[in-house]
Amino acid sequence: MIDLIPSLGPWVPRLAGEEFAVATIVGASGSVPRPVGTSMLVAASGDVLGSLSGGCVEGAVVALAQEAMDDGVPRHETFGFSSADAFAAGLTCGGELAIHIEPVPAGTGAAHPLRAALARLAGLGPDQPVALVRLLGNAGGAAVVLPDPAAFRLAASPQLAVLLDGEPALQVEALVRGGGAGLVHLPQPGECAADRSDSQPAGPAVLVESRLAPPRMLVFGANDFGAALVPAAKLLGYHVTLVDARPAFASQPRFAAADQVVTDWPHRYLAAEAAAGRTDSRTVAAVLTHDPKFDIPLLETALALDLAYVGAMGSRRSHLQRVDELLNAGVPPERIAQLHSPIGLDLGAVTPAEVAVSVTAELIAARNSAATCGPLRDTSGAIHHPAAPAAADLDTQEIAWT
Repeated sequence: MIDLIPSLGPWVPRLAGEEFAVATIVGASGSVPRPVGTSMLVAASGDVLGSLSGGCVEGAVVALAQEAMDDGVPRHETFGFSSADAFAAGLTCGGELAIHIEPVPAGTGAAHPLRAALARLAGLGPDQPVALVRLLGNAGGAAVVLPDPAAFRLAASPQLAVLLDGEPALQVEALVRGGGAGLVHLPQPGECAADRSDSQPAGPAVLVESRLAPPRMLVFGANDFGAALVPAAKLLGYHVTLVDARPAFASQPRFAAADQVVTDWPHRYLAAEAAAGRTDSRTVAAVLTHDPKFDIPLLETALALDLAYVGAMGSRRSHLQRVDELLNAGVPPERIAQLHSPIGLDLGAVTPAEVAVSVTAELIAARNSAATCGPLRDTSGAIHHPAAPAAADLDTQEIAWT
């Protein structure tokens, strides 16, 4: 439901006395348009907010939502590709979506967990960190909004602590703190995991949706390439800081799209931000200064940190010179090997705008180990490759515990 935050403001008052249903993707596999956690509101009047598949299954979901509102019973339906029935509701892309539909009766007011959650979510900004943890599988299940997911501890939430223990509790905590989304099945006495399926869930489950603060991109270099990269990085959801030691360049209006413009020596600024805890493993550093007096001390600092990506602009000759200087400065070869230089994918980019596309394309590829970076028409198999689950990165994973 947190994907609906930008549009919830006008909807919450109008739904105050009206029956509605919340349809949410709780399982996704193969090539699917939207990830786990994506939601759609269906009002009793027939009005709809949001989309689950871009049009493939919305009509069928609205019909199921109306049925759920009629009898007050939640629904769980799986949609996939059906070659046998051309008129069946399904995904033409060949993937599969499991959708949970929760009806919310009229007249329940803020006492209903989902009404209360929607009211809290509606008051948040589009980039504000938040997590929503919902108990599915029975009508009126719990819905808890967590305002600081990165610092979440289950023990600090009595409402969730009474619902979770053991491995499910650890998994929910990891999803929340990692900014992921996923479904955690709660084990039932005598249950066998082999008997469970997405279309017929066995017992209750917990759905986690979590959004951390936007990752940071530090763009070093107030030049034409920096001016093009700043808005491109904003499109990818980064909180962008432009850094340059020259006030006359950094103060130019063309960098107004940046969230922050800093006039300081790049390596001093980066070292201070790291010391203050304002960089992390999601932070990106794009070194566009193309000047050794800035580049070398900055890259020394950046390559000593745990950053998601460090890239530097320049020719192959410039790169080789950088490598020699970094080695002479004592930077370990294995750290230098992590440097993306020359920066960007080989798209034949020439203009600053084209280079910005090249850099952002490499950023996307760098965070997806399954990316081949070739044309999709020259590949086969699934288009979307979910990342392998890790303790702090469990996006769109479904977990079952026995």
